[in-house]
Amino acid sequence: MKKPVWAPWRIEYIRGEKAGECFLCRMFSETKDRENLILFRGETCAVTMNRFPYNSGHLMVAPYRHIAELDDLSPDEDLEFSELTKCAVVALRSALQPEGFNIGINLGQVAGAGLEDHLHRHIVPRWNGDTNFMPVLGGPRVIPEALDATHEVLAKEFKKLS
Repeated sequence: MKKPVWAPWRIEYIRGEKAGECFLCRMFSETKDRENLILFRGETCAVTMNRFPYNSGHLMVAPYRHIAELDDLSPDEDLEFSELTKCAVVALRSALQPEGFNIGINLGQVAGAGLEDHLHRHIVPRWNGDTNFMPVLGGPRVIPEALDATHEVLAKEFKKLS
């Protein structure tokens, strides 16, 4: 039986008022990588942790350029976008031993994009039984590890890959 990832807390982010500035562009322009949960900076793209994760270790790969569509990627960006996705899977497998992954891109608001104007790919590690009754009963999310702790473990893996 397939088990969905339920993340009802994310609706606050989706429906909430957004600052005028793109949070990815802001993060990429700053040098506070740990605070911004940036794990790796490539030439054209970066890997960052999702601050509103579906699961522990939920990562995003995004180009530095503020573009919305896949066909806006340059050949170099397209290659690094793909390569960093593979690196993220390798790092997550090594650090967290997930049993599977959901990997995807939400293009447009109706497709679930909380940030429509800056292209990004989600890499969500999955484990058998990783959903539970808590979101159904009371709405709270149960993420078993703090973002900082997950960042520390994953940063070590990305250092090995660079």
